[in-house]
Amino acid sequence: MRLYKKFLDGVPEYLARYYWWAYLWNWGIWLFDHQPVINAILFGQYDKLLKSTLAQVETRPGTKLLQLTCVYGKFTPAMLSGADNEIHLCDVATGQLQLVRRKTLRYADRCHLARMNAECLGYRNDAFDQVIVFFLFHEMPAAARNNTYAEIARVVNPGGSVLVTEYGATPHRHWLYRFVPFRFLLGTLEPFLPGFWQEDVMEKLNGALRQNDKALQGEPGVELCFAGFYRIMRFNIAAR
Repeated sequence: MRLYKKFLDGVPEYLARYYWWAYLWNWGIWLFDHQPVINAILFGQYDKLLKSTLAQVETRPGTKLLQLTCVYGKFTPAMLSGADNEIHLCDVATGQLQLVRRKTLRYADRCHLARMNAECLGYRNDAFDQVIVFFLFHEMPAAARNNTYAEIARVVNPGGSVLVTEYGATPHRHWLYRFVPFRFLLGTLEPFLPGFWQEDVMEKLNGALRQNDKALQGEPGVELCFAGFYRIMRFNIAAR
């Protein structure tokens, strides 16, 4: 039996097959939640990405936020400490939920955790004022991304927003991308990244919104990081 099958336990097959070592294996969870490791993976850009993303998080009283999947590091505790809002956080991996609960115990009364697949959320329509996606899409195959766009479009409230921090579009001129051995290594470790690099996030999200009688309001706000290798995108949502 292939090793990854030991980690299926209700998670998507692609997650167990390609990322068991990073998100499902206990030793991997322990290793990758160390701040120096996270920062190294992001080429020293973690704090900048964190600061830029947190600056776009809604902090108005009464705002309901949804964070799609747990993330390593201090992102979720920092978001909770920055405002008094109610935050819902879902992930398909129990180990990830256990980890984030340990890091957010002081905020347990307003940090609501649920085991859910981002492709099929159990929340009602228009439930959230902001949906936050921090480095998730590039780890999904195209079909899973499409399902997740559809669910985001369904649960976000008209007048709300979607906040996405991710890799940028294909960075043809970036020195890391032009270094072929690195590009090969990154494509091996992140097998769905090459497809995501070529994906128009705005077009995909807008198409999903139209299916829910919603639309983008104006142009998205985009902040580039590390010479465009990463980006922070905020999409404001309106009713059609």
